[in-house]
Amino acid sequence: MAALKYAGLEDTDSEEELPPGWEERTTKDGWVYYANHLEEKTQWEHPKSGRRKRVAGGLPYGWEQETDENGQVYFVDHINKRTTYLDPRLAFTVEDNPVKPTTRQKYDGNSTAMEILQGRDLSGKVVIITGANSGIGFETAKSLALHGAYVILACRNMSRGNDAVQRILVEWHKAKVEAMTLDLASLQSVQHFAEAFKSKNVPLHILICNAAVFGAPWCLTEDDLESTFQVNHLGHFYLVQLLEDVLRQSSPARVVMVSSESHRFTEIKDSSGKLDFSLLSPSKKEYWAMLAYNRSKLCNILFSNELNRRLSPHGVTSNSVHPGNMIYSSIHRNWWVYTLLFTLARPFTKSM
Repeated sequence: MAALKYAGLEDTDSEEELPPGWEERTTKDGWVYYANHLEEKTQWEHPKSGRRKRVAGGLPYGWEQETDENGQVYFVDHINKRTTYLDPRLAFTVEDNPVKPTTRQKYDGNSTAMEILQGRDLSGKVVIITGANSGIGFETAKSLALHGAYVILACRNMSRGNDAVQRILVEWHKAKVEAMTLDLASLQSVQHFAEAFKSKNVPLHILICNAAVFGAPWCLTEDDLESTFQVNHLGHFYLVQLLEDVLRQSSPARVVMVSSESHRFTEIKDSSGKLDFSLLSPSKKEYWAMLAYNRSKLCNILFSNELNRRLSPHGVTSNSVHPGNMIYSSIHRNWWVYTLLFTLARPFTKSM
């Protein structure tokens, strides 16, 4: 109650009074959540009433919202020259009690990365994200960095990578982010990236293999492999192998493979049920962009499953994730037909 008095927001409703050890906070988007300092956990529901709330309206005149070095939102009252972690709009909250999700589906299509990470302090964690200058990779990098993690954006285009770093720093100038060159279409580039990262002598707690190409025309990489297969799968496969020792030394650690539901619509076996290597890196005559993408995503999942089997006993887990059907990002840019399809579907899909 002292914090409420300090912010000029005294509360006399006993049902809304928090038990000892609890604190009321707000997210950057204005949703109210509750921190239990005794058990070190957070929750959306009020510990007494079970209600969910969100703040209404903008900040009062003279107030400004900031984020501290741990990613926690705080508020500055420029008129009275004071700061507080208590949102001054808490005096004007409205109740919000959506249908509680099932245990299986804790989050849905309306969830944001910031919402999922709310209440977490990732200070001291080191993260590598491939293809992090745009789309899913950028939003992931930004959210992890704003929660205190040291995030390395592994990008093919350093100009775009540095632009992405600056966009994150604009949101929080103390964010620990940097861009490093990684071209998955070159196994030599993958090797150079791994060596450059190891030279930093830092741990690696999270490796997110996100970069991908979609709908790309047939071409061979400098390693004489079909580009979709190498960029989406083989480059990441090699990267994980090169960084496996660092992941083990940093345990508990994890690898996340960004795959796709489209992995179901393909096959990599021949008529006798054996793996057909010619399907993985097909000739130009046998190439179809959509099938090549689907096969690479299937390889992601198979690799992730086997990686988890081998490394989980050593404290390194691996998971593959489907980001959502036709999520609206720039992945469709290789062909105007895919761009048109994604544009028409945009009102019905989740955007960045």
